[in-house]
Parts: sequence; structure tokens; C-alpha cells
Amino acid sequence: MALAILLAVILGIFAVRAVITTSDPYVKTVLSLKGNPAQGSAIFQINCAGCHGWQADGRVGPSLQGVSKRKSPYGLIHQVISGDTPPMPKFQPSPQEMADLLSYLETL
Repeated sequence: MALAILLAVILGIFAVRAVITTSDPYVKTVLSLKGNPAQGSAIFQINCAGCHGWQADGRVGPSLQGVSKRKSPYGLIHQVISGDTPPMPKFQPSPQEMADLLSYLETL
């Protein structure tokens, strides 16, 4: 019985989080756009490669190889814009730039 209650609470938290994340205007806009991986690569090289490596294979920051298989698009957007995991800085690219960056990350 306690396990069932715990499971219901956990599922409820995820359901609320899903509603909040899909209702965020920035996220909705990013996810509605078609990203350009070549542009995303350029954005990555300028803003991310210093820590994540030129090939996204990790330096100060972790390797991002296969990251789109481990994190959802929302999770990736949140990681980039939140600054919740120091030393990664808070960074909010335009919606198109974020869509391009996501598109590039999918190629890794």
C-alpha cells in the first residue's frame, strides 16, 4: 500500500512537471522550430566547446556524445538555460539558436 502511494506521488510530480514544461512559451517556441545542425555546431563552438571540447567529448564539462539519447529536448533546454549545474553558466540563446543547438546535439 505504501509503495502504491509513493508511486502515485512520483507519477503526479512528473505529470505536473510535464504540464509546466510544455506550457513554457520559450520551450514551446524552440520545439516548434526546425533546427539547423550546421548553425548549431557554430553556436556550440562559440559558447560550449571551451568546456565540453571541440568534439563535445568533454574537458571541464562532461562529454556530450549521445546526450540527446540520455536527455529529453526539454531536459537539454533546461540544462542550457537554467545555470542549475555550476560551473555551467546560465545561457539563453534565441529560440532559433536553441533549436539549432538541439539539432546539433542530436548528431553527436
